[in-house]
Amino acid sequence: MFAGQKVNVTAVRAKDGSIQYLEVPKKEIQWVNTLKKIPFLRGIVAIVESSAKGATHMNFAMESFADEEPKDEKEEKKGIMSSLSMILGVAVVGVLSFLFGKFVMTLVPAAIEGFIFGKMFENQIGHNLIEGVIKIALLIGYIYAISLTPMVKRLFQYHGAEHKVISAYEAGLELTVQNVQKFSTLHYRCGSSFIVFTVIIGVIIYSFFSYDGLVERLIQRIVLIPVVLGVSYEVLRVTNSMREIPVLRLLGYPGLWMQKLTTKEPTDDQVEVSIASFNRMREIDKQTVL
Repeated sequence: MFAGQKVNVTAVRAKDGSIQYLEVPKKEIQWVNTLKKIPFLRGIVAIVESSAKGATHMNFAMESFADEEPKDEKEEKKGIMSSLSMILGVAVVGVLSFLFGKFVMTLVPAAIEGFIFGKMFENQIGHNLIEGVIKIALLIGYIYAISLTPMVKRLFQYHGAEHKVISAYEAGLELTVQNVQKFSTLHYRCGSSFIVFTVIIGVIIYSFFSYDGLVERLIQRIVLIPVVLGVSYEVLRVTNSMREIPVLRLLGYPGLWMQKLTTKEPTDDQVEVSIASFNRMREIDKQTVL
């Protein structure tokens, strides 16, 4: 999936070998555009938008994949998420899923750290650091576990293909499978980098607030979620703008390391689909401008 100035485009390979597209025009909402200009708030808006957009396009890809399966297998895969999507809408479910995941990955590490290490020492900064290590360990373990499933592995391959296409385009090369495959699956502006920054920035922000007991600590973590997200987004913007400076380039390395889990080497066929999606996005953007 690629996001242009005026449209978001997802491409999938149909069973007959053709490429199908989902083209979603970007809607201009004045109050949302205003929020996007406000530092720290714009990060939260961008995350909510990305969650909603990602859910819509993932649903399209999954439905296209399901259309190729036998009817009985398709029926078996319909579950709670499908029902929620029908009631609330795919975009809303995407946002709710993100929020649920964020709550879980915020509260569980703090609870584990407090239960195991809570009475070992008094230094709260030390507890915050251990909490951050636990959070990273849980994230890595979770991502690695789901990456072993065929569907998620395929998703991560397409993720890698997207990065390769963007890198080839930024290098000014013609977008052919051979040219695109020369590039790395890692890219500085990937959302995976944001995940790492939320952990690092969270440890720093938590250190400015004291707490008395595990319950107060957990409540504090919930209240600070918007702050952590907003600050992390701004830090990510800064590191992206400085990636050409040799020393400051190192700031983006933790995110690149995370991408070694969230991207896989794509096949030529997957790269071809990604190129088609990117070209379609650019084509529609040009038509809109004209």
